[in-house]
Amino acid sequence: VQLQASGGGVVQAGNSLRLSCAASGRAFSSYAMGWFRQAPGKEREVVAAISWSDGITYYADTVKGRFTISRDNAKNTVYLQMDSLKPEDTAVYYCAANMNLVGLKRQGYAYLGQGTQVTVSS
Repeated sequence: VQLQASGGGVVQAGNSLRLSCAASGRAFSSYAMGWFRQAPGKEREVVAAISWSDGITYYADTVKGRFTISRDNAKNTVYLQMDSLKPEDTAVYYCAANMNLVGLKRQGYAYLGQGTQVTVSS
């Protein structure tokens, strides 16, 4: 599975961004999908994940209520809608795939795409 993330940019605090991740390769709809981020000097962390079939989602406490993950299996695409952005959301965001949601929640992934930079100014 190849993953291509896009949609990053520079926004002011309080505004929104929508990230997209296009997947190619086999059986996209069989994988749980997630978004990780890594800020300068910090470890990579999972912020949101979605199961492969029934739409069960997971959010890190730091983004709960502000970020929404969704997927379109017909388009092999997963999205991350980010609202009410804060300066501490500034990071490189990565799209990831794993066999199940539990694996993503445990910071694991089978495939990781290249990152897209999100910068939130105060």
